[in-house]
Amino acid sequence: MSVLPLILVTNDDGIFSPGIKFLSAIASRFGRVVVVAPDKPQSGMGHAITINSTLRIQKTNYHKVEMEYACSGTPVDCVKMAVNHILKKRPDLVLSGINHGSNSSINVIYSGTMSAAIEGALEGTPSIGFSLCDYGIEADFTQAEKFISKIIQDSLNKGMPKGVCLNVNIPKLKTADFKGIKVVRQARANWVERFEERQDPYGRDYYWLTGEFVNFEPESLDTDEWALANGYISVVPTQADMTAHGILKNLNYLEQL
Repeated sequence: MSVLPLILVTNDDGIFSPGIKFLSAIASRFGRVVVVAPDKPQSGMGHAITINSTLRIQKTNYHKVEMEYACSGTPVDCVKMAVNHILKKRPDLVLSGINHGSNSSINVIYSGTMSAAIEGALEGTPSIGFSLCDYGIEADFTQAEKFISKIIQDSLNKGMPKGVCLNVNIPKLKTADFKGIKVVRQARANWVERFEERQDPYGRDYYWLTGEFVNFEPESLDTDEWALANGYISVVPTQADMTAHGILKNLNYLEQL
């Protein structure tokens, strides 16, 4: 008798968000599901961990899975807590999301959703971060259901290289309008930011971060931004190693005394 895969599900929008509820339901078709996710929204936390305060976990019954806990910490805290404390064995797959909003291009740096997936990869487990390019609370995740299922199934069947996770971004489209899946690279893009200065009712200044997203290579056909703009689900293999390997030899002069 085969043993069902153990799948850990987490996110950064919080354990009660629609995206993670949809993802945990899909994951339940493929194995035993454990949900450990933040007890409140943690968007933009990146790879933050909690070191200056305590962590708390509380059992919930929202997802109707084998086990589920709301955690007071960050998305990365949730993965660490699950792998090193809650679970008796390492999961076979870590799923993070489904995020409300894109985590393509430079957004991967800031994303709590993707940091949870990267943490899973660091723990030695195949991991996937899912994001839908729709910030609305009424976002329709069902349109991409068959593609999400395929990516999960293929990842369980074929695995991933050690230390690598997948950054999956889904355009806001109807099922019939998806052109398929594209395995691509992260686009060279950035946020051009500014801080709006405002005043509270007491006359004290405060600031609100705003800006616009700029793609510096809109004509490149091999990027996640191009794929999303042209009706494809983008899949970017992602890892924690941020070494600029291409210029290591160019800096050898620094070793000369």
